Parts: sequence; C-alpha cells; structure tokens
Amino acid sequence: MVTVERTQTGLRVERNTLKVLKGLAEYLDISLGDLVEGIVLHAFEGKAPFGPETLTKIGQLREVYGLTLTAADAHLLEEG
Repeated sequence: MVTVERTQTGLRVERNTLKVLKGLAEYLDISLGDLVEGIVLHAFEGKAPFGPETLTKIGQLREVYGLTLTAADAHLLEEG
C-alpha cells in the first residue's frame, strides 16, 4: 500500500458523464475518487484503464444515462 494525502476539490463534470462515473464506481465497488484517480494514473502512463468486461459495462451505463459525448468532443464543450 502507498500512503497518500488527499484533498477535497470542487471538480465540475458534465452531468451524464458524472452519472456514468458514479454508476461505474458502484459497479466496481470503489469510491468515485478512487475511480477517477485510477483513470488519471493510467492515462498519465498512456495505459488503458479498463478491460473488455468493464468497457462493456461502461457502454451499458452510457446507454442508460444518455451519454453521447466522445473523446472527439473533449475540447469542444461549452456550458449551456
């Protein structure tokens, strides 16, 4: 185990993206913060954070919560 110091943040995330993240964290039985940390640490190393089974679950959650955004949209978002 590695000991870390965490801090509270006021991160803003698109509504349906957050719903999918929360649903995935629940599915994986981890906290939302742990999920986000894991995704970021994998991304920082150029590694994929999820295997095929988890990607299937993410696809299901995207459908349920109406998440249509893709990576191509990442730098094109504006608040409405």
